[in-house]
Amino acid sequence: KVKPQLEEKEGKTFDVFTAVEFKTQVVAGTNYFIKVHVGNDEFMHLRVFRSLPHENKSLSLHSYQSSKTKHDELAFF
Repeated sequence: KVKPQLEEKEGKTFDVFTAVEFKTQVVAGTNYFIKVHVGNDEFMHLRVFRSLPHENKSLSLHSYQSSKTKHDELAFF
């Protein structure tokens, strides 16, 4: 659901977009930290926010880190 948001921010299309690891952080909703394989040996770390159910909002891409590798540790950011 956040792939189009990332593609818009990056100004490119990802043929590969596969989540390989994730962590969560409970706040006033939930932050998801997701390591995503975007092709070749390239990975990105995404911070996606899911609001509380009663707010009825869709997932939003809060921030991201590019130029990551498969072995980079997925950390809160």
